[in-house]
Amino acid sequence: MDISAHDQGSINEDVRTLHALGYRQELWRRMNAFSNYAISLSIICILAGGVTSFHLGWCSVGGASIGLGWPLASLLALAFAATMGQLASAFPTAGGLYHWASILGGRGWGWATAWFNLAGLITVLAAINVGTYLFVQGALRPLLGYDAANLSEGAQILLQTAGVLAITFSQAVFNHRGIKATTALTDFSGYLILVVAVALTLAMLLCTARYDWARLVRFANYSGSAGAGVWPRTDNVAGLFALGLLLPAYTITGFDASAHTAEETMGAAHAVPRCIVRAVWVSAVFGWVMLCAVVLAIPDADQAAARGENSFLWIMNQVLPAWLGVTLCAGIALAQYFCGLATVTSASRMMYAFARDGGLPFSRRLRHVTVRERVPALAIWVVAVLAVAFTVFTPVYSTMTTVCVIFLYISYLVPTVLGLLAYGRWWTRMGPWSLGGWYRWLAVVCLLGGIGIFVIGVQPPNDKALWIVLGSTLLLALFWYGSARRSFQGPPQAIAP
Repeated sequence: MDISAHDQGSINEDVRTLHALGYRQELWRRMNAFSNYAISLSIICILAGGVTSFHLGWCSVGGASIGLGWPLASLLALAFAATMGQLASAFPTAGGLYHWASILGGRGWGWATAWFNLAGLITVLAAINVGTYLFVQGALRPLLGYDAANLSEGAQILLQTAGVLAITFSQAVFNHRGIKATTALTDFSGYLILVVAVALTLAMLLCTARYDWARLVRFANYSGSAGAGVWPRTDNVAGLFALGLLLPAYTITGFDASAHTAEETMGAAHAVPRCIVRAVWVSAVFGWVMLCAVVLAIPDADQAAARGENSFLWIMNQVLPAWLGVTLCAGIALAQYFCGLATVTSASRMMYAFARDGGLPFSRRLRHVTVRERVPALAIWVVAVLAVAFTVFTPVYSTMTTVCVIFLYISYLVPTVLGLLAYGRWWTRMGPWSLGGWYRWLAVVCLLGGIGIFVIGVQPPNDKALWIVLGSTLLLALFWYGSARRSFQGPPQAIAP
């Protein structure tokens, strides 16, 4: 790849900034601003979470979960993206959130943030690839003439594990080939997501004879058997609406990928924050319009809810001609695959950055960067193996999505709140992209919203997520006070007192 004089100047400045933070350039810095934006857009992927988790919203309160709930959760995600952008501009490193928390609050906070972020990225990879497998299986069901639901529970889990294994390991292979190959695929993914989303929107609107616009703000109660048991039976519609927020909360996440690839991005201090914010608002707008079109196209709202997890595919089969439905399903499945591929990239860079500072077992091996491809190869494969293993431990899709949302938003929240405490005190040197006084207000919004996501996320039937998160927190506390506090030195630069 030829580098212009301007780009080379940006790279030189990036390397100096990285050196000032205590690190040398090891990864291959060849990503431009669009590629950095595309990797976050690919992980958010409205064709992944927005499609495979559609039932989490629709089977709560119906259209209001999309028409009203999606914009509400999107504004919260945008607040997180903006505060994250200011931190990324000031500290453009591959460790992202881990470094920010360490620098602003001390190595203990950084260590905890790293573990939560890494756990969130691994579990979100598991959820993405399980969702991809289930979507492809559902889309192919009419063509293959069989239904995996007729198999025994053990056979279903075994088949799902084999499918997820094949998907995840192929994504690891692409990542192992280097950032150039990965970037080419995620760049294509960025275009693919928007093209397919627009095509799906137009198809739904054009194939529908009558639009019931009130459906987008109408509250129903699809708990219990009315929604195929997606949510337990309740008369609390407000609580159901809150549960439906997990659809946009799960979909619009993973935008920290732009920060994790900062050391591979040219002009990172300027480009990364813009890319984070841009990926979120573009996904929020396109995703809302797309899902609103799906809601308007539903021929029978009650029948759609009664299909539960299969509601989205049922709507497509009812509304679209077979050939068009198959074509769009192929595009959606491909976008979902690229979503997982980009997540492997993000998670492996997080693991590499944490290992670089000695925060993981076998750190010396995990931080190793290959000479030819300039990638943390072992970290890539460990991420893939752990993601597949998590699908065996927790094969239920809704629990996976809840766990990863909680882990990720905890890791987003910690450096944001530490930044709130440090802002103007021991954090006085900002990057070229800054919110000014708005940072404090948005950080408070993030704090309240993060608490709300946690409370919503551990409600039945996902109460298992509470024990997974609490158990993980307890193990981290024991590990930190038992040994890591004495052995882990943290990043080389820290400005907190």
